[in-house]
Amino acid sequence: MKHRLEKDAMGSMEVPFDAYYGSETFRTIQHFKISGQKVDLALVHTYAKVKKATATANMRAGKLDKEKANAIIKACDEVMSGKFDDQFILDPFQAGAGTSLNMNVNEVVANIAIEKLNGKRGNYKIVHPNDHVNMSQSTNDTYPTTVNITCYSLLHELLLPVLKSLEKSFDKKSIEFSKIIKIGRTHLQDAVPMKLGEEFEAYSGAIKKSIESIEKSSYFLLEVPIGGTAVGTGLNTGKEYQKFVLEELKKVTGLKLRRANSVFTDMSFRQDQLELANSLLTTSVLLTKIANDLRLLSSGPRTGISEIILPSVLPGSSIMPGKINPSIVEMLNMVCYRVMGSASTVAGAVSGAQLELNVFTPVISYELINSIRILSNAVKAFDVQCVRGIKANTKNINKYIEMDLEVVTALNQYIGYSKAAQIANIALKENKSILQVCIERKILDKETLEKVLNPKNEV
Repeated sequence: MKHRLEKDAMGSMEVPFDAYYGSETFRTIQHFKISGQKVDLALVHTYAKVKKATATANMRAGKLDKEKANAIIKACDEVMSGKFDDQFILDPFQAGAGTSLNMNVNEVVANIAIEKLNGKRGNYKIVHPNDHVNMSQSTNDTYPTTVNITCYSLLHELLLPVLKSLEKSFDKKSIEFSKIIKIGRTHLQDAVPMKLGEEFEAYSGAIKKSIESIEKSSYFLLEVPIGGTAVGTGLNTGKEYQKFVLEELKKVTGLKLRRANSVFTDMSFRQDQLELANSLLTTSVLLTKIANDLRLLSSGPRTGISEIILPSVLPGSSIMPGKINPSIVEMLNMVCYRVMGSASTVAGAVSGAQLELNVFTPVISYELINSIRILSNAVKAFDVQCVRGIKANTKNINKYIEMDLEVVTALNQYIGYSKAAQIANIALKENKSILQVCIERKILDKETLEKVLNPKNEV
């Protein structure tokens, strides 16, 4: 392999001749072979947007000459388009604060810009990664800004649409099942009757609250610390740049970004990202509860509850012929457990920050972006391949409702709790319905009993 020689603060370094990245990126590649994964390209593309906005702001402020600025802007456009995705191969677990990724972007953009100015890669006298591409910036303000914008965009492009679709699917099922009376269950024991549609109404409501939580947390992601540079003071920027950079970043992202009320807070605390992690955690907890309910309600098909029938997607056993499992729901469970763990990682990383900087932002971004992606995919599959095809097993539902002991609750107002409990115990012991026992013991006249103990009159 041919190499070119580059120099940085650590000394000289041979870099693959054809690479658009430079010495700092290559050092990172050599020293941080951790997970075998790569930084999410959505983060890279957003970082290029930030670099485009900063180059334009520096040009407007008279800090960066027009020729260099335009070359950098064009280079950023090409990075944003995905043309140079193969130049971003850093491991997500890298040096603290995200400096490695920032320099990866700086070097690639610089070398693309150099070629546009008819220079050769590595000739940083033409366009320098630090002096020109990183002008008026630090990793410490650009990386958290990039993470916030990336997460906001992915939430609104991926996760929120599929959650809203899932909410609608549960709404439709609640209407479809609105006339089906079934046994309610508390403590995993038989309770008073309810409608199957009401059970699904609860699921729809939980998803709606999750959507509201995510939307609220995403609002705070629009506050960015861009312009704070190293510790929040804005050293090496200037007032004009501070004004222009937010204007340009709004243009290039199309988002209603706001400058953080306290740049110092946003750079040393990652509270906005913690809020997002918590909303994803809440969503995963609620989805897990729904998934567990559906697995219980569909258990069987002959020796479980089997009140609903889930769509079959694949054989469930390598040894038991004909066995079908709730595979899509099990997948959702596993994804939710992973997102819960990610939220714990984010909480640890936020709490581990010290003084003016959170050096653990790379793992925060990795966990948040990965959680958004896998949760989006899982919710979509759950909605399309499971929820929309759920059917009610009315045969079993009706069988259970006929033998429900807790319809006796409706007799409390006529005979009192204690006597009603005695009747329930007799019905259980003799394996009879509540109505049978009441008629045999002439608790009330038959017409009143049939009216009072009719499950339809109890919901």
